Amino acid sequence: MTSTQEVAGSLPAPGEAWRLMAVHAHPDDESSKGAASMARYVSEGVDVLVVSCTGGERGDVLNPALVEELSHVADLTAIRQAEMARAIEILGVRHRWLGFVDSGLPEGDPLPPLPEGCFAAIPIEDGARALVQAVREFRPHVITTYDENGGYPHPDHVRTHEISMIAFERAGDPDAFPGTGEPWQPLKLYYHLTFHKQRLLALHEAALARGLESPYTEWLESWVDKPEDAARLTTRVECGDWFAARDDALRAHATQVDPTGRWFSVPLEVQRQAWSTEDFQLAKSLVPFVSGPDGLEHDLFAGIAELAEQYDEPTAESA
Repeated sequence: MTSTQEVAGSLPAPGEAWRLMAVHAHPDDESSKGAASMARYVSEGVDVLVVSCTGGERGDVLNPALVEELSHVADLTAIRQAEMARAIEILGVRHRWLGFVDSGLPEGDPLPPLPEGCFAAIPIEDGARALVQAVREFRPHVITTYDENGGYPHPDHVRTHEISMIAFERAGDPDAFPGTGEPWQPLKLYYHLTFHKQRLLALHEAALARGLESPYTEWLESWVDKPEDAARLTTRVECGDWFAARDDALRAHATQVDPTGRWFSVPLEVQRQAWSTEDFQLAKSLVPFVSGPDGLEHDLFAGIAELAEQYDEPTAESA
């Protein structure tokens, strides 16, 4: 169990930049999940680091306009690295590759075995060790990652969730992962909640109300409601002013997105009016939950700020 002293030791010091680490599976994931929130926090002086667990080496060219042009390219690694560099520049964040190899998305029935040596096939402790070292070096106050299903069941997304949970639980343990730096205990961990029904329905209805074709019609028609999903939304971060940066960063991954596809089909002004936040599920926290009148958080650092103020207040002995 984390002690009060350990929590206090992880609070931002007066005048210190707060730190947010976003852990993702592949280049482009950072631009489709939580990008506007990151850009907002950068504008407010937060130090943001994106960690990419793999290089996306086994990804396909998903932009129809580039399929023929890049059909001869056997290795997309260098191209995806350049795309990532551009996206990072647009968002204003820092970036770190963990250096693991993309597992690819297995297809077929039965599913084929994962490629030898890929991220999802190596021992989980190897992936966790690399992420713990990154946590101990960057010392984030908050981590964002994927839920237990990976957001969607790609083996690299699921593995990213698994090592993120290990890193949150063990990066502060001085006996864990020796040789990876001084212990550091993050204070909060969130799951991205990008594609939840409430948000998709709001965007769908807003598009239809303006006479636009909704890109979410088939998705919502096939949606299967799960009772536990209603409790997942805990946190909404206002970031509509950074939606354009989010889209620009995603378009920077030119091999991975169709700029005429559904990602970009609902005008930004409609999105801002219908649903101006990026959403998260608070999965782990060592600080009090601080909600607004709607019962939700509206800041990934909520609770940390309030607790830090308590520790900063002069005591009777020091006054």
